[in-house]
Amino acid sequence: MAALPAGSAVAGPAYSEYVALGDSWAADVTGSQITTQFTPVHCLQSARNYPKQVAAALSIPVFRDATCGGAETKHMTSPQTTALGSNPPQFDSLTATTDLVTLGIGGNDAALAKSVFTCLTTDPAATPCRDTMITGDTDVMTEAIDVAATRVTATIAGIRARAPHARILLLDYFEAVGTTGGCFPEIPISDADAIWLGNKLIELNGMLARVAAATGVEFVDTYTGSTGHDSCRPPGVRWVEGLVPFSSTPVGPAAPFHPNQLGADYQARRVLETLGA
Repeated sequence: MAALPAGSAVAGPAYSEYVALGDSWAADVTGSQITTQFTPVHCLQSARNYPKQVAAALSIPVFRDATCGGAETKHMTSPQTTALGSNPPQFDSLTATTDLVTLGIGGNDAALAKSVFTCLTTDPAATPCRDTMITGDTDVMTEAIDVAATRVTATIAGIRARAPHARILLLDYFEAVGTTGGCFPEIPISDADAIWLGNKLIELNGMLARVAAATGVEFVDTYTGSTGHDSCRPPGVRWVEGLVPFSSTPVGPAAPFHPNQLGADYQARRVLETLGA
């Protein structure tokens, strides 16, 4: 499906002040269409990420996009600083008049994205991720996801304290890795580790769904409709890039294992559908 035209009007509820919060999957980090309109360059925020598409489609007059690649829940209240600049605490973008908030966070708190690179191997039978993360009956990633749940819950409470009248949407992560195996050697991760990663992503999304239900915010399920668009699919079909940092949508540098423009467009559609637009 085509991206929503910039500035197109979509019938739906009216919002006066929209703030987007979150990590690289909310920023739709890019190497080819980086904007510094809202955040410093190190955030790699896309000029066509889903928050900007939603703001344009609903013609929201006041919009602030605080999303930043690499963000964790701690960066809601603390600056995210690198040698290239500092992104202020994301909560600084919230006000008492904010009436719409989208939030995509939790993956970095659980270190799931970082673990993908631990899985890389030249041996299709090796399982470096499972060997590192599983000891006996203990799965370190499962424990990390449980810890992240408390942090995401606290983040939602923080949003409500600062923007008490806001409609809050919590997004999950769409399918980056399937649950039936990988595509070695195109992506040098063994089938066993790819299956582990795919199931951990489902586990992370399940946690986010439970947090949304427990806190009374709206959950945007982007995973269910993303089957068949994972990083092993061919260009034009995949919504998330693989290890090679180059994308055909748009053509140019990309962030490995992150949404391309097709993925960002899909996220925007799911948010707008949830908003009834």
